[in-house]
Amino acid sequence: MSRDASELAGRLAREAEAVCRHYLSNGKRAGRYWVVGDVHNTPGRSLFVRLQESPKGPAGKWNDAATGEHGDLLDIIRESLGLRDFREVTEEARRFLKLSRSEQQPAPRPAPSVVPPGSQQAARRLFAISGPIEGTAVETYLQRRGITRIHHAGSLRFHPRCYYRPDDDLRTETWPAMIACVTDLDGRITGVHRTWLDPDGFDRVRLGKAPIDTPRRAMGDLLGNAVRFGVADDVLAAGEGIETMLSLRCVLPTMPMAAALSANHLAAMSLPSSMRRLYIARDADAAGDAVQAILTQRATDAGIEAIPLSPRLGDFNEDLHVFGLDALRAALRFQLVPEDVVRFLHSSTVAAE
Repeated sequence: MSRDASELAGRLAREAEAVCRHYLSNGKRAGRYWVVGDVHNTPGRSLFVRLQESPKGPAGKWNDAATGEHGDLLDIIRESLGLRDFREVTEEARRFLKLSRSEQQPAPRPAPSVVPPGSQQAARRLFAISGPIEGTAVETYLQRRGITRIHHAGSLRFHPRCYYRPDDDLRTETWPAMIACVTDLDGRITGVHRTWLDPDGFDRVRLGKAPIDTPRRAMGDLLGNAVRFGVADDVLAAGEGIETMLSLRCVLPTMPMAAALSANHLAAMSLPSSMRRLYIARDADAAGDAVQAILTQRATDAGIEAIPLSPRLGDFNEDLHVFGLDALRAALRFQLVPEDVVRFLHSSTVAAE
Protein backbone atom coordinates (compact mmCIF):
# COMPACT_ATOMS: atom_id res chain seq x y z
CA MET A 1 0.00 0.00 0.00
CA SER A 2 1.37 3.47 -0.92
CA ARG A 3 2.16 6.03 1.76
CA ASP A 4 -0.80 8.19 0.64
CA ALA A 5 -3.20 5.25 0.76
CA SER A 6 -1.84 4.14 4.14
CA GLU A 7 -2.37 7.64 5.55
CA LEU A 8 -5.93 7.74 4.20
CA ALA A 9 -6.68 4.31 5.67
CA GLY A 10 -5.37 5.50 9.04
CA ARG A 11 -7.54 8.64 8.98
CA LEU A 12 -10.58 6.60 8.03
CA ALA A 13 -9.85 4.17 10.87
CA ARG A 14 -10.09 7.06 13.36
CA GLU A 15 -13.61 7.63 12.01
CA ALA A 16 -14.42 3.93 11.64
CA GLU A 17 -17.97 4.03 12.96
CA ALA A 18 -18.87 7.07 10.85
CA VAL A 19 -17.45 5.32 7.76
CA CYS A 20 -19.53 2.22 8.51
CA ARG A 21 -22.71 4.19 9.12
CA HIS A 22 -22.26 5.93 5.77
CA TYR A 23 -21.08 3.11 3.48
CA LEU A 24 -22.51 0.07 5.34
CA SER A 25 -25.82 1.60 6.36
CA ASN A 26 -27.62 -1.76 6.40
CA GLY A 27 -25.49 -2.91 9.35
CA LYS A 28 -25.44 -1.98 13.00
CA ARG A 29 -23.02 -1.62 15.89
CA ALA A 30 -22.47 -4.69 18.07
CA GLY A 31 -20.06 -3.91 20.89
CA ARG A 32 -16.71 -2.94 19.40
CA TYR A 33 -17.72 -4.04 15.90
CA TRP A 34 -19.94 -2.95 13.03
CA VAL A 35 -21.82 -5.98 11.72
CA VAL A 36 -23.32 -6.29 8.23
CA GLY A 37 -23.84 -8.96 5.55
CA ASP A 38 -20.89 -8.16 3.29
CA VAL A 39 -18.78 -5.37 1.76
CA HIS A 40 -21.60 -4.59 -0.66
CA ASN A 41 -23.84 -3.43 2.24
CA THR A 42 -26.09 -6.48 2.16
CA PRO A 43 -28.12 -6.93 5.36
CA GLY A 44 -26.79 -9.75 7.51
CA ARG A 45 -24.21 -10.69 10.14
CA SER A 46 -21.23 -12.16 8.25
CA LEU A 47 -18.86 -9.19 8.04
CA PHE A 48 -17.31 -7.61 11.15
CA VAL A 49 -15.53 -4.23 11.10
CA ARG A 50 -13.41 -3.42 14.16
CA LEU A 51 -14.38 0.05 15.41
CA GLN A 52 -11.71 0.47 18.08
CA GLU A 53 -8.09 -0.56 18.37
CA SER A 54 -7.71 -3.65 20.51
CA PRO A 55 -5.19 -6.45 21.18
CA LYS A 56 -6.83 -8.27 18.25
CA GLY A 57 -5.87 -5.54 15.82
CA PRO A 58 -6.28 -1.92 14.71
CA ALA A 59 -9.55 -0.12 14.10
CA GLY A 60 -10.94 -0.21 10.57
CA LYS A 61 -9.90 -3.75 9.78
CA TRP A 62 -12.67 -6.15 8.72
CA ASN A 63 -13.21 -9.83 8.11
CA ASP A 64 -16.02 -11.65 6.32
CA ALA A 65 -16.73 -14.92 8.15
CA ALA A 66 -18.63 -16.32 5.16
CA THR A 67 -15.97 -15.76 2.49
CA GLY A 68 -12.73 -15.39 4.45
CA GLU A 69 -12.09 -12.03 2.76
CA HIS A 70 -10.58 -9.19 4.79
CA GLY A 71 -9.28 -5.66 4.34
CA ASP A 72 -9.45 -2.05 5.50
CA LEU A 73 -11.89 0.85 5.13
CA LEU A 74 -10.58 1.81 1.70
CA ASP A 75 -11.72 -1.63 0.56
CA ILE A 76 -15.14 -0.96 2.12
CA ILE A 77 -15.46 2.29 0.14
CA ARG A 78 -14.36 0.62 -3.08
CA GLU A 79 -16.62 -2.41 -2.85
CA SER A 80 -19.71 -0.69 -1.42
CA LEU A 81 -19.69 1.85 -4.28
CA GLY A 82 -18.53 -0.56 -6.97
CA LEU A 83 -15.42 1.51 -7.78
CA ARG A 84 -12.62 -0.05 -9.81
CA ASP A 85 -10.13 2.83 -10.29
CA PHE A 86 -8.07 3.27 -7.12
CA ARG A 87 -7.84 7.01 -7.76
CA GLU A 88 -11.61 7.15 -7.49
CA VAL A 89 -11.42 5.33 -4.16
CA THR A 90 -8.93 7.82 -2.71
CA GLU A 91 -10.95 10.76 -4.06
CA GLU A 92 -14.06 9.39 -2.37
CA ALA A 93 -12.13 8.87 0.87
CA ARG A 94 -10.93 12.48 0.79
CA ARG A 95 -14.45 13.68 0.10
CA PHE A 96 -15.69 11.77 3.11
CA LEU A 97 -12.89 13.12 5.28
CA LYS A 98 -13.43 16.63 3.83
CA LEU A 99 -9.80 16.84 2.71
CA SER A 100 -8.52 18.88 -0.24
CA ARG A 101 -8.50 16.93 -3.47
CA SER A 102 -5.22 16.10 -5.17
CA GLU A 103 -6.66 16.99 -8.57
CA GLN A 104 -8.07 20.37 -9.63
CA GLN A 105 -10.82 18.57 -11.53
CA PRO A 106 -12.08 15.35 -10.04
CA ALA A 107 -12.25 12.38 -12.30
CA PRO A 108 -15.81 11.53 -13.36
CA ARG A 109 -17.58 8.92 -11.27
CA PRO A 110 -17.87 5.64 -13.13
CA ALA A 111 -21.29 4.61 -14.30
CA PRO A 112 -22.90 2.08 -11.96
CA SER A 113 -22.28 -1.48 -12.98
CA VAL A 114 -25.25 -3.10 -14.63
CA VAL A 115 -24.69 -6.07 -12.34
CA PRO A 116 -22.97 -4.99 -9.09
CA PRO A 117 -20.17 -7.42 -8.15
CA GLY A 118 -21.05 -9.67 -5.24
CA SER A 119 -24.78 -8.97 -5.59
CA GLN A 120 -27.67 -11.39 -5.95
CA GLN A 121 -27.84 -10.44 -9.63
CA ALA A 122 -24.16 -11.29 -10.12
CA ALA A 123 -24.72 -14.60 -8.33
CA ARG A 124 -27.67 -15.49 -10.58
CA ARG A 125 -25.68 -14.56 -13.67
CA LEU A 126 -22.72 -16.71 -12.65
CA PHE A 127 -24.97 -19.71 -12.02
CA ALA A 128 -26.78 -19.15 -15.33
CA ILE A 129 -23.59 -19.11 -17.42
CA SER A 130 -22.19 -22.22 -15.70
CA GLY A 131 -22.83 -25.67 -17.12
CA PRO A 132 -23.72 -29.20 -15.98
CA ILE A 133 -21.22 -31.03 -13.79
CA GLU A 134 -21.37 -34.37 -15.59
CA GLY A 135 -18.01 -35.29 -17.11
CA THR A 136 -16.27 -32.25 -15.60
CA ALA A 137 -13.72 -31.50 -12.90
CA VAL A 138 -16.60 -31.10 -10.42
CA GLU A 139 -17.73 -34.69 -10.90
CA THR A 140 -14.14 -35.91 -10.58
CA TYR A 141 -13.57 -33.80 -7.46
CA LEU A 142 -16.68 -35.14 -5.70
CA GLN A 143 -15.91 -38.72 -6.67
CA ARG A 144 -12.41 -38.40 -5.24
CA ARG A 145 -14.08 -37.14 -2.02
CA GLY A 146 -15.96 -40.48 -1.93
CA ILE A 147 -19.23 -39.08 -3.32
CA THR A 148 -19.75 -41.50 -6.18
CA ARG A 149 -23.53 -41.00 -6.26
CA ILE A 150 -24.00 -37.26 -6.77
CA HIS A 151 -27.65 -36.51 -5.97
CA HIS A 152 -27.40 -32.73 -6.24
CA ALA A 153 -30.88 -32.07 -7.69
CA GLY A 154 -29.58 -29.42 -10.07
CA SER A 155 -28.01 -27.25 -7.37
CA LEU A 156 -24.44 -27.67 -8.66
CA ARG A 157 -22.85 -26.44 -11.87
CA PHE A 158 -19.37 -26.19 -13.37
CA HIS A 159 -17.50 -23.11 -14.59
CA PRO A 160 -14.20 -23.84 -16.38
CA ARG A 161 -12.66 -20.37 -15.83
CA CYS A 162 -14.22 -18.76 -12.78
CA TYR A 163 -12.62 -15.48 -11.68
CA TYR A 164 -10.59 -15.45 -8.47
CA ARG A 165 -9.00 -12.27 -7.11
CA PRO A 166 -6.39 -13.01 -4.39
CA ASP A 167 -6.24 -9.36 -3.22
CA ASP A 168 -6.21 -5.85 -4.60
CA ASP A 169 -2.50 -5.84 -5.45
CA LEU A 170 -2.58 -8.98 -7.59
CA ARG A 171 -4.26 -9.58 -10.91
CA THR A 172 -7.40 -11.65 -11.26
CA GLU A 173 -6.84 -15.36 -11.85
CA THR A 174 -9.14 -17.98 -13.38
CA TRP A 175 -9.63 -21.51 -12.07
CA PRO A 176 -12.19 -24.26 -12.70
CA ALA A 177 -14.89 -24.10 -10.05
CA MET A 178 -17.87 -25.89 -8.59
CA ILE A 179 -20.74 -23.38 -8.47
CA ALA A 180 -23.55 -24.06 -5.97
CA CYS A 181 -26.72 -21.97 -5.95
CA VAL A 182 -27.93 -20.57 -2.63
CA THR A 183 -31.72 -20.28 -2.47
CA ASP A 184 -34.44 -19.10 -0.10
CA LEU A 185 -37.44 -21.17 0.98
CA ASP A 186 -39.27 -20.25 -2.24
CA GLY A 187 -36.43 -21.57 -4.40
CA ARG A 188 -35.28 -18.11 -5.50
CA ILE A 189 -31.51 -17.85 -6.05
CA THR A 190 -30.06 -15.36 -3.57
CA GLY A 191 -26.37 -16.20 -3.93
CA VAL A 192 -23.77 -18.71 -5.03
CA HIS A 193 -20.91 -20.57 -3.40
CA ARG A 194 -17.72 -21.13 -5.36
CA THR A 195 -15.22 -23.93 -4.75
CA TRP A 196 -12.17 -23.44 -6.95
CA LEU A 197 -10.63 -26.76 -8.02
CA ASP A 198 -7.13 -27.94 -8.82
CA PRO A 199 -6.94 -28.65 -12.58
CA ASP A 200 -3.85 -30.79 -12.01
CA GLY A 201 -5.65 -33.42 -9.97
CA PHE A 202 -6.51 -34.45 -6.43
CA ASP A 203 -4.09 -33.49 -3.66
CA ARG A 204 -4.40 -35.23 -0.29
CA VAL A 205 -3.63 -32.03 1.59
CA ARG A 206 -6.01 -29.71 -0.28
CA LEU A 207 -8.46 -32.52 -1.12
CA GLY A 208 -8.80 -31.40 -4.71
CA LYS A 209 -9.24 -27.69 -4.08
CA ALA A 210 -7.13 -25.17 -6.00
CA PRO A 211 -3.75 -24.13 -4.50
CA ILE A 212 -4.95 -20.63 -3.54
CA ASP A 213 -5.43 -18.87 -0.21
CA THR A 214 -9.25 -19.00 -0.08
CA PRO A 215 -10.53 -21.75 -2.40
CA ARG A 216 -14.07 -21.34 -1.07
CA ARG A 217 -16.04 -18.08 -1.29
CA ALA A 218 -19.69 -17.11 -1.36
CA MET A 219 -21.47 -14.05 -2.69
CA GLY A 220 -25.00 -12.71 -2.55
CA ASP A 221 -27.47 -12.98 0.31
CA LEU A 222 -26.63 -15.98 2.52
CA LEU A 223 -28.39 -15.25 5.81
CA GLY A 224 -31.26 -17.68 6.34
CA ASN A 225 -30.65 -19.33 2.99
CA ALA A 226 -28.79 -22.47 1.90
CA VAL A 227 -27.66 -24.72 -0.92
CA ARG A 228 -30.63 -27.07 -1.20
CA PHE A 229 -30.74 -30.64 -2.46
CA GLY A 230 -34.40 -31.49 -3.01
CA VAL A 231 -37.51 -29.62 -1.89
CA ALA A 232 -38.23 -29.81 1.85
CA ASP A 233 -41.72 -30.57 3.08
CA ASP A 234 -42.07 -32.32 6.44
CA VAL A 235 -38.54 -33.70 6.88
CA LEU A 236 -35.19 -32.01 6.25
CA ALA A 237 -31.54 -32.75 7.01
CA ALA A 238 -29.34 -29.66 7.38
CA GLY A 239 -25.61 -29.22 7.88
CA GLU A 240 -22.70 -26.94 7.11
CA GLY A 241 -20.74 -28.17 4.09
CA ILE A 242 -21.81 -29.11 0.58
CA GLU A 243 -19.65 -32.24 0.64
CA THR A 244 -21.05 -33.22 4.04
CA MET A 245 -24.64 -33.13 2.82
CA LEU A 246 -23.86 -34.79 -0.51
CA SER A 247 -22.24 -37.63 1.46
CA LEU A 248 -25.50 -38.15 3.33
CA ARG A 249 -27.40 -37.97 0.01
CA CYS A 250 -25.38 -40.97 -1.17
CA VAL A 251 -27.23 -42.99 1.48
CA LEU A 252 -30.46 -40.98 1.67
CA PRO A 253 -30.97 -39.74 -1.92
CA THR A 254 -34.67 -38.93 -1.49
CA MET A 255 -34.37 -37.03 1.81
CA PRO A 256 -34.36 -33.25 1.22
CA MET A 257 -31.17 -31.65 2.51
CA ALA A 258 -29.60 -28.21 2.90
CA ALA A 259 -26.00 -27.01 3.24
CA ALA A 260 -25.84 -23.67 5.06
CA LEU A 261 -22.09 -23.25 4.26
CA SER A 262 -20.95 -22.32 7.79
CA ALA A 263 -21.83 -22.96 11.43
CA ASN A 264 -23.16 -19.42 11.91
CA HIS A 265 -25.36 -19.62 8.85
CA LEU A 266 -26.61 -23.06 9.83
CA ALA A 267 -27.71 -21.69 13.21
CA ALA A 268 -29.64 -18.91 11.43
CA MET A 269 -31.10 -20.97 8.58
CA SER A 270 -34.80 -20.39 7.83
CA LEU A 271 -37.02 -23.39 8.52
CA PRO A 272 -40.03 -24.29 6.34
CA SER A 273 -43.38 -23.82 8.09
CA SER A 274 -44.47 -27.29 6.95
CA MET A 275 -41.56 -29.06 8.64
CA ARG A 276 -42.19 -31.45 11.50
CA ARG A 277 -38.73 -33.06 11.82
CA LEU A 278 -35.25 -31.61 11.36
CA TYR A 279 -32.09 -33.72 11.27
CA ILE A 280 -29.04 -31.65 12.23
CA ALA A 281 -25.96 -33.11 10.53
CA ARG A 282 -23.44 -31.64 12.95
CA ASP A 283 -19.67 -31.51 12.54
CA ALA A 284 -17.71 -33.06 15.39
CA ASP A 285 -16.21 -29.88 16.82
CA ALA A 286 -17.03 -27.07 19.26
CA ALA A 287 -18.82 -25.09 16.56
CA GLY A 288 -20.92 -28.17 15.79
CA ASP A 289 -21.91 -28.44 19.46
CA ALA A 290 -22.94 -24.78 19.57
CA VAL A 291 -24.94 -24.80 16.36
CA GLN A 292 -26.74 -27.99 17.41
CA ALA A 293 -27.88 -26.33 20.63
CA ILE A 294 -29.02 -23.13 18.89
CA LEU A 295 -30.80 -24.83 16.01
CA THR A 296 -32.43 -27.39 18.30
CA GLN A 297 -33.88 -24.59 20.43
CA ARG A 298 -35.12 -22.71 17.36
CA ALA A 299 -36.74 -25.85 15.98
CA THR A 300 -38.33 -26.73 19.31
CA ASP A 301 -39.75 -23.23 19.63
CA ALA A 302 -41.31 -23.67 16.18
CA GLY A 303 -42.84 -27.03 17.11
CA ILE A 304 -40.32 -29.03 15.06
CA GLU A 305 -38.66 -32.20 16.34
CA ALA A 306 -34.87 -31.80 16.14
CA ILE A 307 -32.63 -34.87 15.93
CA PRO A 308 -28.82 -34.72 15.74
CA LEU A 309 -26.90 -36.84 13.25
CA SER A 310 -23.34 -37.37 14.53
CA PRO A 311 -20.36 -38.58 12.46
CA ARG A 312 -17.74 -40.97 13.78
CA LEU A 313 -14.92 -38.71 12.57
CA GLY A 314 -14.89 -34.98 11.79
CA ASP A 315 -17.86 -34.90 9.43
CA PHE A 316 -19.91 -37.23 7.26
CA ASN A 317 -17.74 -36.78 4.19
CA GLU A 318 -14.77 -37.98 6.21
CA ASP A 319 -16.85 -40.94 7.43
CA LEU A 320 -17.87 -41.81 3.86
CA HIS A 321 -14.35 -41.49 2.52
CA VAL A 322 -12.74 -43.54 5.30
CA PHE A 323 -15.37 -46.16 6.16
CA GLY A 324 -17.38 -46.45 2.94
CA LEU A 325 -21.02 -46.36 1.91
CA ASP A 326 -22.22 -49.47 3.75
CA ALA A 327 -20.70 -48.36 7.06
CA LEU A 328 -22.31 -44.93 6.74
CA ARG A 329 -25.67 -46.51 5.97
CA ALA A 330 -25.37 -48.78 9.02
CA ALA A 331 -24.45 -45.86 11.28
CA LEU A 332 -27.40 -43.77 10.10
CA ARG A 333 -29.85 -46.62 10.61
CA PHE A 334 -29.49 -46.18 14.38
CA GLN A 335 -29.79 -42.38 14.28
CA LEU A 336 -32.93 -41.98 12.15
CA VAL A 337 -36.42 -42.42 13.60
CA PRO A 338 -37.93 -45.78 12.52
CA GLU A 339 -40.42 -44.35 10.04
CA ASP A 340 -37.64 -42.45 8.28
CA VAL A 341 -35.51 -45.60 8.10
CA VAL A 342 -38.35 -47.18 6.13
CA ARG A 343 -39.15 -44.05 4.13
CA PHE A 344 -35.64 -42.93 3.18
CA LEU A 345 -32.96 -45.45 4.13
CA HIS A 346 -34.77 -48.66 3.16
CA SER A 347 -35.88 -47.22 -0.16
CA SER A 348 -32.32 -46.22 -1.02
CA THR A 349 -31.09 -49.72 -0.17
CA VAL A 350 -33.69 -51.30 -2.44
CA ALA A 351 -32.82 -48.86 -5.25
CA ALA A 352 -29.11 -49.69 -4.89
CA GLU A 353 -29.86 -53.38 -5.21
